[in-house]
Amino acid sequence: MRAGGLFRKLRISALLLILFVVATQTWLTHLRTTDWNESLWIVVYPLNGDGSQSADNYIASLNNDTFSPISGFLSREAKRYQLDISKPVTVKLGPKVQSLPPAPPERGNTLAIMWWSLQLRFWAWKHDDFDGPAPDARMFVLYHDPKRDTPLQHSLGLKKGLIGVVNAYASRKLSGRNNLVISHEFLHTVGATDKYDLVTSLPQFPDGFAEPDKQPRYPQKLAEIMGGRIPVSESRAIMPSSTRPLRIGKLTAREINWID
Repeated sequence: MRAGGLFRKLRISALLLILFVVATQTWLTHLRTTDWNESLWIVVYPLNGDGSQSADNYIASLNNDTFSPISGFLSREAKRYQLDISKPVTVKLGPKVQSLPPAPPERGNTLAIMWWSLQLRFWAWKHDDFDGPAPDARMFVLYHDPKRDTPLQHSLGLKKGLIGVVNAYASRKLSGRNNLVISHEFLHTVGATDKYDLVTSLPQFPDGFAEPDKQPRYPQKLAEIMGGRIPVSESRAIMPSSTRPLRIGKLTAREINWID
């Protein structure tokens, strides 16, 4: 019993030491990636999320231009906020990844979630085969056949490691929405928080509204990126089909260090 207890304490101590080192590196990386002195490199790694032929075919058709609306949206908003850098991000397509990322624990405790985060970061490092400059943020996009009647799992963006795991549809018609989700999760990695109700998915007023001062308040025509949808009434909001109506609100801009 004593040996078992000692081994358990050593294992926990080793894990805590690893977490401390990783946390320090994360803090330093966050400072570097949110000073916005240079364009951040975002690399999108496609994956076949459901094993379908449709997803494979769609992935084969991807190129850098598929994701150019993401950099266009952020450049437009950077200009609106008078950021010193005109092109805050450069988005490139990475190689296809064959294995799926580790699934997050459904109801894990804090230690389980921390362990999963480490596993995900190791998995991302192991599959980082981009032939170019080391990416600042890595977005792993799992494509699914839109004809399958299966709801997509929730996407996520981790500030620790600047990693995104995005569930998307293998469809050119839905590429605009895919880019919206990728943009949303990328901004999570640099410090932005969600600004919608987790139960109703409705944007929260005022921070989840692109035009909170608009009179009358509804219908809105634009979407705050972290609010995710265009509020058209008190009980209804629609998801944009592209990045064109997206805006970065003042709180989001403050969170990602675009304004003081």
